[in-house]
Amino acid sequence: MFDIVVFLSLITLGYIFGRIAETRHFKSIALREQQLRSILCFSERLPPPLSEPVETTLVAGNVVISVDYFKRIAASLRSLIGGRVTAYETLIERARREAILRMKQEASNLGATTVCNVKLETASITKGKKQQIGSVEVYAYGTALIPTQS
Repeated sequence: MFDIVVFLSLITLGYIFGRIAETRHFKSIALREQQLRSILCFSERLPPPLSEPVETTLVAGNVVISVDYFKRIAASLRSLIGGRVTAYETLIERARREAILRMKQEASNLGATTVCNVKLETASITKGKKQQIGSVEVYAYGTALIPTQS
C-alpha cells in the first residue's frame, strides 16, 4: 500500500511541476513570437520578388526538449487504446516553435528582415528501455535575406 501511495504522489508531483514548466515555456514562446513577428518566414525555395539588393546567409535554431515522466506514462496508457497522443503533441509543438524562434533571433541579430526556404528537421534521442522516446530535437534552418546599404 505504501508503494502505491509513493507512486501516485510522484505522478501527481510530476504532473503539477511538468504542467507549470510547460505553461511557462508556452508563455515565453508567445512573448518572443510577438517580439520577432516583423521577421517573415517562408518555406518556399525562392525569395519573394524584392526591390532592393540583399545579402544572404544561413541561419539556424536548435532545441532539445525532454519528455517528463508523467507524459511518458500518459502516452504509454494511450497506446493501449490508440488514438492521438496529446502528451507528445505539445512536446513537438514547443520544440518546433522554440527552434523557429531561435532561428529568427539569429536572423534578427544579423539585421535580416526575411527568412526563406525554412526547413525543420526532427529527431528523437535518448531512447530508453523498449525504445521509448526520451527527448526530441528540432533543428530549424533557412536563408536569411539581409538588406544591403546601397
